[in-house]
Amino acid sequence: MGERSRSNPSSLATCRSSRAGSGVVRIVGGKWRRSPLAVASRAGLRPTPERVRETVFDWLNHLLGSLEGLEALDLFAGSGAMGLEAASRGAARVRLIEKNGESAAKIDESVRRLKGEDCCSVVRGDAFELIRADAGLYDVIFIDPPYDALLQVKAAAAALERMKEEGLLYIERPEGSALDLTGLPLTCVRRGTAGQVVFELYARNGSFMAGQAKLPKEKLTKAQKAQLKRKEEAQ
Repeated sequence: MGERSRSNPSSLATCRSSRAGSGVVRIVGGKWRRSPLAVASRAGLRPTPERVRETVFDWLNHLLGSLEGLEALDLFAGSGAMGLEAASRGAARVRLIEKNGESAAKIDESVRRLKGEDCCSVVRGDAFELIRADAGLYDVIFIDPPYDALLQVKAAAAALERMKEEGLLYIERPEGSALDLTGLPLTCVRRGTAGQVVFELYARNGSFMAGQAKLPKEKLTKAQKAQLKRKEEAQ
């Protein structure tokens, strides 16, 4: 839900309207399934694609059992798609933080239209300032900052203070970008790619969730496969 500075800033899931830069995304599952979310008219706004959200929430349901009664924090809310998806699927409390005024207003409009005021709160402001002032703890924290800002590592470090012991961090980033979490007590438990998007779930080292790690096998090049075959034949 952040922004990126590439030539085609639109999401794979954003339906374009006749007004340049505007569009909608739809909630994938839960009580608000198929409900449209208006996307603010901002150059570079990039909501998380629907197929990514579907995969991520399948992971969360498998790991957590369900989102019923849980608490979620969406640090760089953008269109609000991740946070509102969590609320749609039963999260009891969702806090959506967005720095841009127009985007924050659009999310707030969506919350009111969906009658989600009882579980969703939209806060306009800087994510790092607000998370330092937040005394709450969360089961799931979504981290998808503007791509060109490369704030994923800084955000993950800040989010650890607000994540429950068996909580999960979602981190989204552009393919090919480095994500060095060295020094942070985090284990990647799920990883996926879709187009130019890499999306991952992290748990605390040593937690039950960390023990549920299931990552895709690394794809080998032809040269690596040949080298592995020679090694096996030599044994």
